[in-house]
Amino acid sequence: MNIGNFDRVFRIILGLALIIAPFVTSFSMWDNSIIKIGAIFIGVVLIATAQFRFCPLYRLVGIRTCKF
Repeated sequence: MNIGNFDRVFRIILGLALIIAPFVTSFSMWDNSIIKIGAIFIGVVLIATAQFRFCPLYRLVGIRTCKF
């Protein structure tokens, strides 16, 4: 466990926004399928890391936002 509560909530909100945005906004950048799929993929990864409270990238860099 290396993700704290604030970081967890932030990841969930950002992940949901990245998953939902391509379908509910009309920005021209969402017309590109690669960008749309990439945003959804990153959103899923953010939500998964928040759910498991573990971020492999944090471990590599040595960051720990969890207090214990």
